[in-house]
Amino acid sequence: MKITIIQTGDVPAPLRPQFGDYSRMFERMFDRISDSFEYDLVAVNANSLLPDPTEMTAIVITGSPAGVYDDLPWIEPLRQFIRKAYDAGIPMLGICFGHQIMADALGGDVRKSEKGWGVGRHCYTVAARPDFMTDAPETLSIACSHQDQVITPPKMAEVILSTPFTPNAGLYYANGKALSFQPHPEFEDDYALALAELRRAVLGAEQADSVAASFSTPSDSHLLSEYIVKFLRQAVA
Repeated sequence: MKITIIQTGDVPAPLRPQFGDYSRMFERMFDRISDSFEYDLVAVNANSLLPDPTEMTAIVITGSPAGVYDDLPWIEPLRQFIRKAYDAGIPMLGICFGHQIMADALGGDVRKSEKGWGVGRHCYTVAARPDFMTDAPETLSIACSHQDQVITPPKMAEVILSTPFTPNAGLYYANGKALSFQPHPEFEDDYALALAELRRAVLGAEQADSVAASFSTPSDSHLLSEYIVKFLRQAVA
């Protein structure tokens, strides 16, 4: 399966030499599960032109420091790309900003949350179990890093992951070909910790220490990654 990764942001410069870029994190995530994937990269945040999504097998939209409300030249073309992909039934996954821009493009409401930063390992309730995650446990603990949230999901989206802090943390769309999550299954713990530490001055010492402590909770990223692969295989078939 060829996955086209739509990269919408860069790893912060101080962390890039050690951790690489976001597209590589997704490649590692998928490769841990199977060696059957190939990858194309479209770096829209670096002004790469978006190709026709109907010519793609599967799409992954990454995280970004940008917000869907930002006046950036690639935001509106990406909305149009998402709508065209959805209408054509092209399998599509969005993570963090990808989750938000998919919801925004398809009729939802996305804003900077009044609750502030969501950072660290959060425990998400599994609110629904589509057929690619029928064996999911009651909760999944995954790393997150965001200020913006999907406030109101699109009408055709079902909430499948939720917390009191992020009620609409996972969305599965009615066409069976679109899936998105607010947390980051592609983040390994050392990167998530380094990113939180980089933001210590913004978060404040108390929250930064709490974030570090949250990583004592075991990660369920491997489970969510497996569900994502099942979804993509099912959606492509």
